[in-house]
Amino acid sequence: MLVLVVGDFHIPHRAYSIPAKFKKLLVPGKIQHILCTGNLVTKETLEFLRGIASDVHVVKGDFDEGDHPDQKVITMGSFKIGLCHGHQIVPWGDHDSIALMQRQLDVDIMITGHTHQFEAWHSDGKFFVNPGSITGAYSPLTSATTPAFVLMDVQGSAAVTYVYQLVGDEVKVDKVEYK
Repeated sequence: MLVLVVGDFHIPHRAYSIPAKFKKLLVPGKIQHILCTGNLVTKETLEFLRGIASDVHVVKGDFDEGDHPDQKVITMGSFKIGLCHGHQIVPWGDHDSIALMQRQLDVDIMITGHTHQFEAWHSDGKFFVNPGSITGAYSPLTSATTPAFVLMDVQGSAAVTYVYQLVGDEVKVDKVEYK
């Protein structure tokens, strides 16, 4: 199953829109599930995601209003996946603090956002992903952000993660596996 992992849109406050080269890749019928780390900011962004896949899971970012939970656990294939925006984890983006939340939620894969920078790493047999900001929205944590999102292909006991980053005018794709 193909899972879109995305977040930190910040449209219209910090970014105008999703880059056109990304929009061309995010079409209905290919992606089965969406896991969003929040900061959708508007209902229109949520409706855009629902147009890509009907199974959309969203947690509340620090710029979101509405009824989204602060954290969520979803089972996909043989994996329990934890989802949290990340502004609640202090220090922000700290691997040890994120690992503490992963243990509290008792999940195999922990997905967080907030830093606007893509990261993926393994630790103690678990997998951690931050999809970055799909729009490349400004972040007070860094002077430069690269627009990014993740597609995770979950097949049985393997999750192959593809990160898409817009570097200049070119979409670059890298692969990270978790078994």
